[in-house]
Parts: sequence; C-alpha cells; structure tokens
Amino acid sequence: MKEWVSISLILCTFGFFREMRPNEPFVVDFLSNGVWRNVTSEQLNREIYPFGTYSYLFQLCVVFMITDILRYKPIIIASACVGIVMWALLLWTKTLAWLYAVQICYGFFMASEVAYYTYIYAKVPKEKYQRVTGYTRASLLSGRFLAGVLAQLLVSFSIMNVRELNYISFGTQIISFGVSIMLPAVGVSLYMWKIEDSDVESRNGREVQIQDQSKDIKPKFSWDRASKLLWNHFIVSYSNRTVLIYSIWWALSTAGYLQIISYVQLLWQQIDPEQENFYNGGVEASLTLFGALSASLGGHILQDSFQKYDLLLLTICSFLQGGLTLVSIWTTNIWIAYIMYVLVGIVYNFIITLVTAFVAKFLSDDSFALIFGINTLVALTVQTLSTIIFVTETASFKLTPKEQFFVFSIYFIVLGAVYMIVGIVKSFKK
Repeated sequence: MKEWVSISLILCTFGFFREMRPNEPFVVDFLSNGVWRNVTSEQLNREIYPFGTYSYLFQLCVVFMITDILRYKPIIIASACVGIVMWALLLWTKTLAWLYAVQICYGFFMASEVAYYTYIYAKVPKEKYQRVTGYTRASLLSGRFLAGVLAQLLVSFSIMNVRELNYISFGTQIISFGVSIMLPAVGVSLYMWKIEDSDVESRNGREVQIQDQSKDIKPKFSWDRASKLLWNHFIVSYSNRTVLIYSIWWALSTAGYLQIISYVQLLWQQIDPEQENFYNGGVEASLTLFGALSASLGGHILQDSFQKYDLLLLTICSFLQGGLTLVSIWTTNIWIAYIMYVLVGIVYNFIITLVTAFVAKFLSDDSFALIFGINTLVALTVQTLSTIIFVTETASFKLTPKEQFFVFSIYFIVLGAVYMIVGIVKSFKK
C-alpha cells in the first residue's frame, strides 16, 4: 500500500471516531434538566458557553503557533487525551467548577483541529492534497452523521438517556487516542523547521522542500526563518484583493454561523420548553447529511462560473441565512425551527466550499494552512466580541436566545447588503 494511502486511512479513522459524539445534540438537556447537574439554561447562556468561546479563542492562538513547532502528531495525540478527560469530567463530576474545566478542555479539543487539518499538508505529497482533504472531511462528516442518527434512535426508543450517551462519546475518544498513536511522525514541517541546504531546492526565489520520504532529513528549528516566511505569506496573500474580499466574508459568515450552532439548542428549548418533539439528534444528522451534499455541489461548480457571479452569490446566501434565522425566531413550531436550522447549514456549507476553494486558487502552495487558520481566528474573535456584547452576564444587552438570534439575522442581512454594494461598485468599474 502506498504511504499516502495508509496515512490517509489512519487519519480518516481518527477523524471518524473523534466526531462520533452522540451526546452533543442533547448536551443542553443533559446539563440543564436538573437531574444530573444543577445548572440552569440561563447559566449556560450567560456563563458556561461564553467561557467556552473565550477558551477556544485563546487556545487556538496558542495551538496555532505550537502545532508546527511540535510537528503536528503530539497535538493530535494531546487532543485525543483531552477528549477522554473531558467526557470523564462530564460523566463523573457534578459541580459548576468542573463544568468550567470541561469548557477549558473543549477549547483545546476544538482548537487542535488545526493540527488535524494541516497534518496532511506536512505528510502527504502535494499532488494528493485535494484528494486527501476530501477524504478527511468526508470522514468527519460521516462520524457526525452516524452520531446524530445513533443519538436520536437511542433516545427515541428509550434505550439510553441523554447522560448515558456520554459513555459512547467517552469510548470513541479512547479509540481515537489509540488510532492517533499509529500516525507517522512528521519529520519536517513548513515554517518552524529548516532542513539542510542539500535537501532544499530554490524555485523562483522560494524555498521548496523536497518531499522524499526515503531521505533521512534532519531538520533544525529556526524561528528567524519561520517569522520571515509567515510574514511574507501573510503580506503576499492578503495583498491580493480577491483573497482579502473573500476572506473577510469567510470570517464574518463563519462567526455568525458559529454563534447559531452554539446557541441553537437553547433557542429550541425556549420554543418548545416541554420538549414534546425532541429530535435534536435527527436534526443534527440531517444537517450533516444535507450539508455534505451541498458542499459536494459547491465543489463541482466550475470556478469560472462562480467568479462571474461571485458577489451576487455571496449577497444572496447572506440574505438567505438572515431570512431563515428570522423565521426560526418568529415561529412557535419547533419543526419549523428545526427546518430553518438545517437550511441555514445547507446554505453555509454550499457557499463556504466555493469560497475556500476560490481563495485557495490565489494562494501559494505553502500558505493554505496559514491563511485558513487566520480566517478562522478572525471568525472566532468576532464571535467572542459578539458574545461579550450581547450574551454574557456583564454584557450591556444580556439577550435571550430569541433576541440573540434576531441580532444574528440582522447581522447576516447587513453582511449581504455590504457585499451587494461591493458588487454594484464593481460592476460600475467594469
């Protein structure tokens, strides 16, 4: 078996079990029903979830910098270990203090995804990037889909309660830890490690690492090289007007979407407080399935066609997200709220696939992880600021879930209006 194939299989297996977390569609009910933890929905909204957002942002900054220094694999293994600890805390602790510790673990667990996504760029030949990226994302979506279906079936048929679902998540994290150990170590990383001159070619004034896995390459840590290369890739990438315009939309749209998926269970609880129709797992499974199909559709649209109508599509999709979110807060029917959530996810997965592929088209081969990471960091910063302003106990507004979603809907509508204006200005300049 070719090395890149075996690496892909191990990485996909790790990703599948990492995302097999059937407790997550019902986590709000587990934490706030008063049976297993004495936490109210108000505390989750004002204190616990905002703390998790801060933890995610802070640890992403740290993980983003140390992933390359440690050469990927240790971060992936550490994320699996943290996953085990996190679900152990959820299962066998009860106090509020331990729940904050869970949020710290969750921050690292999510931030460490940067190592998972960029490991392939350091270990797999460049001509296989697109194919392996597709495989790894498909494995994640498969894990999420199966988790949602399994969770719904187990809860609907009273085979497990929402606490017992955590045992499955705990078990899958143990499996992912075992798989992570099997990943081959990365000998040479992109930014922080410099290889000997005899192992480097110069092509068009840019250092290109020879991807010959049979060589015994002995890298040396070089912060000076890393800082120069990082800065050069940053300036070159964002000096491109197209990359800048799309990256801004990417970051802002992702920030709004992250807020929606973070607080939607609290909205559903407010719409249907008696939880007569309790199908969170099925809804999350539907979102994953249809989101994957819409992402696949986005991936098959010709780049030339997208470039012709790019700003129009960004405008329409932003308006759609805003409109669908508005409907979800006006309705008193939980089924309509469920459908609106799935539709928002379909629109987001469709357009973000087009945007990321289009941005990548204008990047140098070595700067994908850097630019994608920066855009994600900006998205999390915007999400954190909106949480501080609108959600937390110290916020000026202290909005309820419905009020928060009203703000998110206006946010998307304004984003669409801005890009509509940009499109009109662009058309007049032709």
